[in-house]
Amino acid sequence: MGDVAVGARSGHEGPEGQPERPDDSAAPAVEGVSSSGSESEDGDASTERAEQDAKSKKQRSFWKELPILIGIALVLALLIKTFLVQAFSIPSDSMQNTLQQGDRVLVDKLTPWFGSEPERGEVVVFHDPDNWLAGEPTANPNALQTVLSWIGLMPSAEEKDLIKRVIGVGGDTIQCKGTGPLTVNGKALNEASYVYAGNTPCSVDEEGGQFKVKVPKGMIWVMGDHRQNSRDSRYNQADKNHGMVPVDKVVGRAIVKAWPINRWGTLPVPDTFGQTGLSSQAAAAVTSPGAMALVGAVPLVLVRRRRKASK
Repeated sequence: MGDVAVGARSGHEGPEGQPERPDDSAAPAVEGVSSSGSESEDGDASTERAEQDAKSKKQRSFWKELPILIGIALVLALLIKTFLVQAFSIPSDSMQNTLQQGDRVLVDKLTPWFGSEPERGEVVVFHDPDNWLAGEPTANPNALQTVLSWIGLMPSAEEKDLIKRVIGVGGDTIQCKGTGPLTVNGKALNEASYVYAGNTPCSVDEEGGQFKVKVPKGMIWVMGDHRQNSRDSRYNQADKNHGMVPVDKVVGRAIVKAWPINRWGTLPVPDTFGQTGLSSQAAAAVTSPGAMALVGAVPLVLVRRRRKASK
């Protein structure tokens, strides 16, 4: 019996006779679990606060960067307007039916910077050469229109610009006799695809509709597609350029009808301007008797020089 009592007692004592207190040894584990839960809650709250702070910083950062982004966009728009493409509004019916009043066209301003000059058949925008727009009403844009014109989304009211089709370039001889056809270097143009329906290619009047002109170098001769409703080169022959438009007055070529969307389309050069012999004058200059004699003399001079050198 004694041994049993001792055995039972020794099970509740440590090596030195002190109680082991199993309840005390388990307490730290419980405390540890309770502490971990509290730390987890604190960690979640800290994470949530950090996320809120990050969102707040992003919002503040966006509003700080917005003026910079707007500034960059305006600078890019201004550069595009100045060097690449600019929008223009059609103010009259002089280019019907190719262009209607109120249409918006995009004008290529890049190629002229590389020395490209207008070609026959192109629709071009150019600055008023010599008071062609005298007497025309001046637009009075509102603040929004002024901003849009500054960045190139609308034409500037201060700029006096016109839009017409190039009929002749430097060296061309252009003639209108009777009701037509219009001829360039003696070649008749088939203008049915772009001249306003019901119009004749040439106008029979004494104000300029009947003419024969030779275009000087560095100039172009322009006409509207609505022949009986266009004050173009024909009716400005009394100005300082005799109705011609200096090439350096050309803003660029109209390449696209951009608005309204149902009239979107390109503005290609009509096929009639690609007909054989249209530039016959240039060819005649090369094949004239004088030119042929000059070309034939070159080999003779070279042979003679070689003979002298061999001696």
